[in-house]
Amino acid sequence: MTASRNEHEARQCAEAFRAENNLGTQPIRDLISLIERATGHDVAVLNAGENEHGLTVRDPQRDVTFIGVATTPHPMRQRSTLAHELAHVLFGDAELAVGKRPAAEIRADAFARHLLVPQEGVMTLLGERTDVTTAELSEVVQTYLVSPRIAAIALRDAGFVSPQTYSEWATLSTRSLATRFGWSDQYSALAAESQCTRAPRRLLARAIDGYIAGVVDAQKIAMLRGVPVATVRADFQAAGITARRADPTDLPADALPPVEVDLSELDEGDDTT
Repeated sequence: MTASRNEHEARQCAEAFRAENNLGTQPIRDLISLIERATGHDVAVLNAGENEHGLTVRDPQRDVTFIGVATTPHPMRQRSTLAHELAHVLFGDAELAVGKRPAAEIRADAFARHLLVPQEGVMTLLGERTDVTTAELSEVVQTYLVSPRIAAIALRDAGFVSPQTYSEWATLSTRSLATRFGWSDQYSALAAESQCTRAPRRLLARAIDGYIAGVVDAQKIAMLRGVPVATVRADFQAAGITARRADPTDLPADALPPVEVDLSELDEGDDTT
């Protein structure tokens, strides 16, 4: 698969996904909720190794797909990883041959870029500006919550900056832009959020249903959320969520069903007298 074909398919798929979910060219704030709602698949943020970013696992027998991303102090990277894994789901990359994986990865990267920061959105945001500086780069990064590199690609492809300027800006960090242009507090809040685990919403909702029914304890929900059990109990108390307790019922002996026990097999092969 050629690079141009990868780019074309990725952009088409990203634009179709945005259209199907009525996103227009606006920034996507809660990407996890969007993926869960749009695909019906479970998404979780997990504690993982330093070099682990994301994975998609599919169970073909149950037709269940799970997307997991790692906690990280780099929120823009986490969002790109989520969008990248979404691409694998939409393209069905799990069913591709091993030799096709590199092309699939390149296409997933391109999809993530087009999904998170659509070119039309950048053009609307910047309008007729001709002298685009790092201030405008910061504006794109802050608005669409993407890395400077992804924002710089979008600016280059939209004709706002030259390839040389793109190369220079692609090495900048999000934190440096946030600090320079006055939104470091927002970035710190995003970084704090991306370092928190997050359980799949549907799975957690079912577990809470089980708690209310009295068949799942608070400890299991705490393990699912990755928080102390005291936090779960405090949250439930504040929300008025209580577990249903069934009253024990006394049954008379004659109300119990008869039980027949055959002990004859115990005597087989016993030659003692």
